[in-house]
Amino acid sequence: MDEDENEGWAARLSVAAVAHRLGIAPATLRTWDRRYGLGPSGHTAGAHRRYGPSDLQRLQTMRRLTLEGVPPGEAARVTLGVPLQPTAGPDAPLPDRVGRLGARPGGPGGRVLALPGADAAVRGLGRAAMALDAPTVTTLLRRQIDEHGVLHTWDHVLRPVLVAVGARWAATGDGIEVEHMLSDCAAVVLRATGDTVAERPGRRPVLLACAPDEQHALPLHALGAGLAERGIAVRTLGPAMPAAALEAAVRRTGPAALFVWSQLRGSADARVLETLPVTRPATVVLVGGPGWDPERLPDRVGLAQDLPHAVQLVEQALGA
Repeated sequence: MDEDENEGWAARLSVAAVAHRLGIAPATLRTWDRRYGLGPSGHTAGAHRRYGPSDLQRLQTMRRLTLEGVPPGEAARVTLGVPLQPTAGPDAPLPDRVGRLGARPGGPGGRVLALPGADAAVRGLGRAAMALDAPTVTTLLRRQIDEHGVLHTWDHVLRPVLVAVGARWAATGDGIEVEHMLSDCAAVVLRATGDTVAERPGRRPVLLACAPDEQHALPLHALGAGLAERGIAVRTLGPAMPAAALEAAVRRTGPAALFVWSQLRGSADARVLETLPVTRPATVVLVGGPGWDPERLPDRVGLAQDLPHAVQLVEQALGA
């Protein structure tokens, strides 16, 4: 254990000690400080960086959100907006989990989600999710898709609530049942939207799959629904698609496009993409999600920045 940790919080923790606690590289800590302002409080120029309990509380939240697949910039915004627990003073003891020392109604550990600046649709969905009111969640999502479309609903209604639920879990360790219920309802609604379009005769299929160790399939359903609004049918292979099965699916169907999602870095293995069969005509291979490292992708692979970009890339692959 780092000697700083043995001295207690009066001396605060070094970069190396905090990196060890969080299981990340010291360079990542410095990046979060430089880019997002998640550095040690009270740091002065020329002095060694020393992190106190409140600093570590924020960094733990940031770490858990990024592990859940939230992009770092968005994770930092949420982290900085989560109120610190009142016990997180400069000499406070280190909590086992952020927020376990006490949660307040209305905060990330209370009975409602923290959704600052959200509109009525987002707040309504958040309330229904926290109440585990699946029928209302389903009705609200269907209404938003009918009125505003899949892309708007995903980016401006559903994702903010999913992020807030993730922030609440990061702050308290509670609420996984809310995330599961919300994700399940969203998947049902998005799949129903995607099922409204049949494949056109003679058109090569579009395959959507998760990376071999990736369990987060909701973005695939969102992409399928977004493409359905443009008259494009897809075949969704679902979560955790083994590399051999993915190769077999490409070989068997000769798709016009293959989209592979990775939410977490641990599930993104670029070697899976390198071994995909080469079809005639060629399959356009696309990936999306924060798990992928753009520097490690093969040259033939396109990276979608977000859901609208993924829809655009698939449309281009089909010549639409």
